[in-house]
Amino acid sequence: MLCLLISLSGFGQQKPDLPDTTGYQIQDSVMIKTNYGITLSAVVVRKKGVRHKLPAALLYFIYSNANRSLTEAKYAADHGYVGIVADARGKRLSPDKPEPYEHEVKDVHAVIDWITMQPWSDGSVGMYGGSYSGFAQWAAAKNLHPALKTIVPYVAAIPGLGLPMENNVFLTANYQWAFYVTNNKYTDEAVNNDNARWRRMRSKWWESGAAYNRIDSIDGTDNPWLQKWLSHPDYDDYWQSMVPYKKDFKNINIPVLTITGYYDDGQVSALEYLREHYKFNPGAEHYLIIGPYDHFGAQRGGSADLRGYKVDSLALINTRQITFQWLDYVLKGGKKPELLKDKINFEIMGANTWKHARSLEKMQGNEVRFYLDSIPGGALVLSEKRPLKPDFVYQKVDLGERKSYNNDYYPDPIIKKQIDSSNGLFFMTRPFEKAVSVSGALQGQLKAVINKKDMDVGLVLYEITPDGSYFQLSYYLGRASYAKDMSKRKLLMPGKLETIPFYRSRLFSKQLQKGSKLLLVLNIDKNPFAQINYGTGKDVSFETVKDAGDPLEIRWSTHSYIKLGFSDTDF
Repeated sequence: MLCLLISLSGFGQQKPDLPDTTGYQIQDSVMIKTNYGITLSAVVVRKKGVRHKLPAALLYFIYSNANRSLTEAKYAADHGYVGIVADARGKRLSPDKPEPYEHEVKDVHAVIDWITMQPWSDGSVGMYGGSYSGFAQWAAAKNLHPALKTIVPYVAAIPGLGLPMENNVFLTANYQWAFYVTNNKYTDEAVNNDNARWRRMRSKWWESGAAYNRIDSIDGTDNPWLQKWLSHPDYDDYWQSMVPYKKDFKNINIPVLTITGYYDDGQVSALEYLREHYKFNPGAEHYLIIGPYDHFGAQRGGSADLRGYKVDSLALINTRQITFQWLDYVLKGGKKPELLKDKINFEIMGANTWKHARSLEKMQGNEVRFYLDSIPGGALVLSEKRPLKPDFVYQKVDLGERKSYNNDYYPDPIIKKQIDSSNGLFFMTRPFEKAVSVSGALQGQLKAVINKKDMDVGLVLYEITPDGSYFQLSYYLGRASYAKDMSKRKLLMPGKLETIPFYRSRLFSKQLQKGSKLLLVLNIDKNPFAQINYGTGKDVSFETVKDAGDPLEIRWSTHSYIKLGFSDTDF
């Protein structure tokens, strides 16, 4: 789990050979001085012999790497653009201090402003790139420069939603990222790759029962960025200032192409941008490509083997080629990429086919609710019929116990021969009588009575195939007290029936085999990979194992349900 979650930060780790520079005009030490006292560095590449003005293809990069930047800019020049790779504040040649996330709204705007003043610029800019570079594009869109005509964000991050916390739960797995990008002008590979150190830190913190805000003292090196982020457990003004928020999306009228994957760790961020864009700007020209890719794979176009899953041949695409086809479509009046037959373009795993829909809602097809029910004898089922009278399913979790982990949700491998059944609740459908495809996000509504003021909930959805394997489809992790509003915590009232809606999970599409069943695992998150919510109502980062008190007792109402979209309801 650790290595794959850490990969969220590793977009800049690829180190291509120094490219052939013959036939190019290369400026690899450009200094962009802003009118507010900050200096940024950039690489600019143009084809020799081109005398007319050109649009610019801009990649904004925090994982500074001179060879990588030159390769990217050269590729853009080869495709009829001025290729520009700009380094984030404090990186490469910038004399300033690295301060991730906090200034991209302003800094990217300044870079675009600089581009438009160059003699080779035709006044139009398109941006592209993944992960942090995807975030930077949305930051630029918050304060939209007239010259920015389109963005192509892959696996784009939202600070405070996907990282360093997901649905208001702070994660340990990407802990060292701040060191990785701020320790020097490039990237601190030694720190990032010191897996033994980070395993040791997590284990010691977990076993000690210390507060989460003490984890850096357990490591032995202060982490001021972590402490700063922990001081913002709400999705408050600090996080909201970094990317478009709510009504900001109304003013984003440029075409957007989002690319992400079913197994992208940051998928919740990429799709939050899309949902909010359409919510506040229903006429937005915003397209999505999504398939069986992880964080790196979506930036390339996939791989034939994804964590043990043999990917359908038609799912494999060329992300870079599609990117520049899109830029040509927007900036040069070219043809739209062939794959974009509608706004939402998704590959159905197991069917080896692409489908196309007008919206995420249309992607889901026929919506079916499955209620978390129990039947005589104690078996737990996902029932298509709402119980006439609600009953309750009981769960008890000792939050102070350290012998076992709760909520094994990370999809690696994607297909498992067995899963941990030592804790959690397991709800199962009847076998499907025929093959049917299911598409969309794992979403729904939980109803529960608990004896504490809060809890962190985990849900994992599997297909149990006829041979008994578990194919992981989606998962959700979130804090109950933020379920209705991630910007404002509302504690649960002990002893009262509470409603917990959820939708920021992993979107997926899969053809289920005849004879397969769906399995939903419901659990409480308690493991070394995230904060532990002891339910006192205090800031979770300050809680210790001494706050565990009595075990968490939950009565889950059988009127709780999940919603899934099916191609056919006659199954």
